[in-house]
Amino acid sequence: MKELSRIASAIAPSSTLAINNLYKQLKAEGKDALGFGVGEPDFNTPEPIKAAGIRAIKENQTKYTAASGTQELKEAICYRLEQDFGVQYTPSEIAVASGAKHSLYIALQCLLNPGDEVILPAPYWVSYIEMIRMCGGVPVVIPTSHEEHFKITPEQLHAAVTEKTKAIILNNPSNPTGMIYNKDELAALAAVCVDADLYMIADEIYYCLVYDGRPFTSMISLGEDVRARTILVNGVSKAYAMTGWRIGYTAAPASITKVMSNYLGHSTAAPSTISQAAAVEAFRGSQESVYQMRAAFEERRNYMVQRMNAIAHVSCLKPEGAFYVMMNLDEILGHTIRGHQIHTSADFASAFVQEEMVATVPGSAFGADHYIRWSYATDMDTIQKAMDRLESFVQDIQ
Repeated sequence: MKELSRIASAIAPSSTLAINNLYKQLKAEGKDALGFGVGEPDFNTPEPIKAAGIRAIKENQTKYTAASGTQELKEAICYRLEQDFGVQYTPSEIAVASGAKHSLYIALQCLLNPGDEVILPAPYWVSYIEMIRMCGGVPVVIPTSHEEHFKITPEQLHAAVTEKTKAIILNNPSNPTGMIYNKDELAALAAVCVDADLYMIADEIYYCLVYDGRPFTSMISLGEDVRARTILVNGVSKAYAMTGWRIGYTAAPASITKVMSNYLGHSTAAPSTISQAAAVEAFRGSQESVYQMRAAFEERRNYMVQRMNAIAHVSCLKPEGAFYVMMNLDEILGHTIRGHQIHTSADFASAFVQEEMVATVPGSAFGADHYIRWSYATDMDTIQKAMDRLESFVQDIQ
C-alpha cells in the first residue's frame, strides 16, 4: 500500500487528552483516581444558556447556517468585544468555527505558506506546535524561565525574527503557566511585531479568568496598527463552561476573515446551529455566572499554590489567570521515588499516577520538561486529596 500523509503521520498525540483517557480508564475500573489533566471547567453550563439552546431546537433552528456563523452570533460577539475591550468590530470581521482550537487551526491554514516561521513562546499549549507543522509552517520556539515568570521579552522576540517569520502566537492568560502580560509588556511585544510586519495570533480564551482584581489588556485594544495585524481567537468554552458546545471565533480584518470563511465553507462549514444560538445568550446575557466561576477558581488557586509551596522538593509560581499551575521539579529530577527513576517530567507523571492515582500532565508536552501542569478546574475536595497524595509521594524521594 502507498504511504499515508507524512504530515499527518508526524503529528504527536495530545498529551492532555491521553492523560484524561488514562484517568477515565482508572475511574471505570473503580479506582479512586483524581484527574488534573484536561482544562475543562467542572461547572455546568449556566441555565439561561442551556435554555437558549433548547429553545433553538424547539423553534426548529436545525438547518445549516452561513459557513462562518449566523449574523446574530457575529453581532453578539461584536457586542461583547465592545463591552469588554472598548473596541468596535463589524460582523464581516468575525468568523465562527467549531471551538477556539478549530479557529486557531483555520487561522494558521489561512496565514501560512510552506516554510513560513511562527514564533512560539514556551511553555506553550500542546496543540500550537503541532498545528503549525500541520499547516506547513515551522515553529520557532523561544524558551522562557521560572525567573522570567515564563514571559518573553521584546529583545528575545526581535532576535527570533527572520525573513521567513510570518506570525507569533501569544496565549494571554497562558495555558499552561497562568501568567499574564500586562499592558506595557504587551505593547512592547506588539511594537516589535508591527515593526517586523508580523501577524499576531492572540489566543485570549482565558481572558475572563484573571484574579486578584488584576486588569486585563487585550491585544486588539493597543491601537490600529496592532489591530490590523491581529487575529484574536476566543470562544465560549472556558468562561461559560461550554466546552462541549464547540463554539469559537476569530476577530480580524475583513480581508483575513473572508479567506477564513471560504476555507470553512470547504472544510467543516458552520458549527452547530443550536450551539450558535446558545452562544448568543452567553455573550449578550448576564455575566454573573462568569464572575461566580472566577471567584471559585481563585479560591482553589490560592489553596493549591499555598499547599504546593509548603511541600518539600516541589514549588510553583502563583498564576495570575486561567486555571493551571506549573509545578517545578528541579529538586525531583535525577532522584528515585518508590523505586521509580525520575529523569523527566513524563517519568514523574507516570510514577505519580501509578503510585497515587493522580493524573497530571508532564511539562514536556508544553516544551518545559522540568515542570508538571496541574489544572484546578475541579472541586476543592479533589484538590485537597491530591495535595495530600503529592506530599506523601514526594516525601519518599531518595
